[in-house]
Amino acid sequence: MNVTITPNDKGNPPGKLADAELHFTDGPLSGLKLIGFTIWERRSGGRNVTFPARQYSVNGERRTFAMLRPISSPEAQDGIRDLVLDAYARFEEQMAGTG
Repeated sequence: MNVTITPNDKGNPPGKLADAELHFTDGPLSGLKLIGFTIWERRSGGRNVTFPARQYSVNGERRTFAMLRPISSPEAQDGIRDLVLDAYARFEEQMAGTG
């Protein structure tokens, strides 16, 4: 699996650093990608990754349905979150080297 980073060059919304996609290179998902990951700068410092989700309305109330969810333990998402953050850090290093 590869992580593809698309920087947020517009700076809008504030705090959004980039979008990320997971590109599958082997196994039954080979040739497919999972989109919808976003890397954010936290106001308190550090970074966070949001996962793919769909918004919908129920009686005028906005709700979100997560597309990628843990089966049992919320910590199951940590591996993907770390993978995306590591890919973004490498992307930043490459951009710093070309600037």
